[in-house]
Amino acid sequence: MLMTTEIGYLGPWQVTLGGQRVGLVGRRRVAVLTRLAIDAGRPVTMQQLVTDVWGQTSTATAGKQLHIVVSKLRDTLTPATIATVPGGYLLNLPRDQVDAHHFTRLAAQARSARDRREPAAADELFRRALALWRGTALAELADPWARIEAKRLEEERMAAFEDHIDLRLARGDQHGVVTDLTPYVLAHPLREGPRAQLMLALYRADRPSEALAVYQEGHAAMVEELGLEPGARLRRLRQAVLDEDPVLELGTPEQAATLVPAELPAGIHAFTARHEEAEWLRKTLLSTGVAVVDGPGGVGKSALAVHVAHALAGRFCDGVVYVDLNGATPGVQPLSVLDALGHLLRSLGLDGSAVPADLEGAIARYRSLAATSNLLVILDNALDAGQVRPLIPAGADCRALVTSRDALSTLDRAGHLHLAGLGDRDAVALLARIAGREPVEREPEAAAEIAELCGGFPLAIRIAGARLAAWPGRRLADLAGRLADATHRLDTLQYADLAVRASIAVSHQHLREENGGHDAARVLPLLGLLDTPTHTPAATAALAGWPEARAEAALERLRGVRLLEPAGPGRYRFHDLIRLYAREQAAAELPGQDGAAALRRALHHYLASANTATRRVHSQVQDPYYAAEQPGVALTGVREVEEWTEAERDNLLAVAHQAADSADPHTAIGMALALHWPFNYRGWVTHLADVHLNAITVAARCGDWAGQAQAASFLGWVYRDRGHHEQAVEQLKEAVVYWGKAGLPHRRIGAFNNLGIIHTLLGQLDLARINFARAMEIAEETDDAYARGSIHNNGVHLLYRQGRFDEAIAQAKIAVVEWSGSLYVEGASHETLARAYLHAGRLVEAADTFQVALTLLREAGYRIGHAVAAWWCGLTLHELGRAAEARRVWHDCFTTLLEARLLTRAEVDDLLDQPVPEMPGPIGNML
Repeated sequence: MLMTTEIGYLGPWQVTLGGQRVGLVGRRRVAVLTRLAIDAGRPVTMQQLVTDVWGQTSTATAGKQLHIVVSKLRDTLTPATIATVPGGYLLNLPRDQVDAHHFTRLAAQARSARDRREPAAADELFRRALALWRGTALAELADPWARIEAKRLEEERMAAFEDHIDLRLARGDQHGVVTDLTPYVLAHPLREGPRAQLMLALYRADRPSEALAVYQEGHAAMVEELGLEPGARLRRLRQAVLDEDPVLELGTPEQAATLVPAELPAGIHAFTARHEEAEWLRKTLLSTGVAVVDGPGGVGKSALAVHVAHALAGRFCDGVVYVDLNGATPGVQPLSVLDALGHLLRSLGLDGSAVPADLEGAIARYRSLAATSNLLVILDNALDAGQVRPLIPAGADCRALVTSRDALSTLDRAGHLHLAGLGDRDAVALLARIAGREPVEREPEAAAEIAELCGGFPLAIRIAGARLAAWPGRRLADLAGRLADATHRLDTLQYADLAVRASIAVSHQHLREENGGHDAARVLPLLGLLDTPTHTPAATAALAGWPEARAEAALERLRGVRLLEPAGPGRYRFHDLIRLYAREQAAAELPGQDGAAALRRALHHYLASANTATRRVHSQVQDPYYAAEQPGVALTGVREVEEWTEAERDNLLAVAHQAADSADPHTAIGMALALHWPFNYRGWVTHLADVHLNAITVAARCGDWAGQAQAASFLGWVYRDRGHHEQAVEQLKEAVVYWGKAGLPHRRIGAFNNLGIIHTLLGQLDLARINFARAMEIAEETDDAYARGSIHNNGVHLLYRQGRFDEAIAQAKIAVVEWSGSLYVEGASHETLARAYLHAGRLVEAADTFQVALTLLREAGYRIGHAVAAWWCGLTLHELGRAAEARRVWHDCFTTLLEARLLTRAEVDDLLDQPVPEMPGPIGNML
């Protein structure tokens, strides 16, 4: 014979086994069994049990104590009652054998019966549910988790009791309601809902004076306890009692039942995560009154709204009304305000000629009905604020939950939740709920890749999961491979009646149709032409050939309908799936010359801006390598260049790579060369290797020897700073050859100069001397004062390595005078002089000169040079015994590299822990 175990904590704690009471000794046994019972049928981790039951007193032995407690419980009950699962335990009981779960199910069944217009069945179910309560829930346990659960259960109990009262009032049981509700109102004097119910029951029982007395008692309690007047619902009810308003009279039970709409669609079975968002919505709805969930198509707005509405439905005695406004439904026109009002009015009990045919009349009737209601209105899939505003119920006890792709930022008194995609873990969990846990656990890496390629969009994940579920034997890796093909990803994310492409397309189509959306609709495919991670008004203006203000307005409109996301001040980005849609639209709408011309304008916008940035930070390059046809950003100083380069770094690299694939070689070469100095100043040479290699390839293909020579020279510089000396020498030697073929032999100065630096770093001092001499010979022939100063400056490092300290100092002083014209070169020449002093042992002069160099390099924005000088300055100060100053300067060095994203915080901390920090890797290969 099976021994049925039942657990009860809706009152004094009790366990029965086969109908016989079982005694449990010890608070922790009771607590562990209760904690498992709260999640009956679901695993609870050992860590959670230890944290909840042992709390602050948990020790290293808590896990062992938990095993003992579980063992004793199994002895008391049956061994199978508590199952061991990976990482924890599970109470192996049907949930109905725990009274709290049984109560919750019965209450839900009662509400469902009520909503199906089955009042007798609902009444019976409510009575059975409430009869399970024998006192205060979890009274024996004082743990925080137990008190939270007890409070939640008590709220559910009161909601069920009050829902049952509403049902009884609708069935004409006002006399019984007065008897049962009077002590309840006395016990909860500040709850306005039950007080209103008691007033109504007394009025219907022909006791209007007592109904008014109940109001006065509530008024006194609220003023005394809260300092507030009763809410609008109670005040309106009092006035209705005074007026003997016929609306308070009871019709037939059937009539009463039809006045409580319950129109929520079914919740999504696979709804996953969103716990914080759901809690925010719940609190906002109950406090603010209007909550708006906005986000791109497919992100799960409607699912979240319906999920929250189901959880709150029991709080609204006048029901829940749901309207799909069709703001983003493929192939369907958005619902007009008048049609939406007609739906709402019919849900509230009107029909036929009682529903006004004109907009003003319908709005007035709706406001009148909602003013005295306790109603939850779900306005799903809204187009814009204009469609929603007349549908917000004005009643103080009404709440509205709105979903839209538009942010609806102009909606009054609304809280706003901007919904993003699911995180990686939650996305995989959703995939597992749809496709099955076993295949996901069998191929976890493929599952994670699918979730990532779906961009966290629940719609996309649901489609992927549905495809997998339809073919149980299919490998997840096969689907991941298909999704990885960007050209067919939107085709793959289509199954049955679900399609990501259609979800996105409807927003684009609405923009085409609305008066103020034409520019935004036009810009979307234009943005699909450009491969940048983010989009700015300036670059978009170049794409479209518009003024910047017009482009910004179009971007803002796209952001408003969530086809773009904000990516920082004045910056926007696509979700990956929307980017694919934009590219499809670009291919369809901008074929041939139109698309090519728009892309060229955008590329040249960036080329012009990069050329300006080069001139600002490195004034020796006044003439751009290749001029731009489009104006760029007006960068007026070093600080602006720094900020612009930082903000646009990823875009600039993307543009350089896209230009290399374009039909115009000079744009590609010019973009690569224009990036060298702004990136070099910040120490970002690593990013330039591929850019310069592409430029060399493009230049070779079109026979541009000068472009090939300059790109090779810059690539040698990049390899030098990365410590790849053999490759650096190879590129610089090729640059010498290319300059000759270009008929520009005097331009070989830079290549010879750089070869001299590399040989100096390698200790090949004779080769260094030869290359510096070659560079100087050309500088003398061309009377290039700037080049002479640079060669003298670099040659100083050769001299002090040869032990020729006095000559090194003398030549460094010449470079300080001769190599001038910008903060950069003045700072670099002072840094070299300081290094000469340091190696000569003249530490005080070295320290003073380093301080001058640091000031100049900082003002020049030459971050990487500043870091080099700071490290050597710190070493000098350390040698002088000025330890505190040395630490400050080293800290400055490492912070500069951290801000440039060349060191991590952990690496900085490790360096600062060293008595004399080693030279950081990013500057270890610099002269």
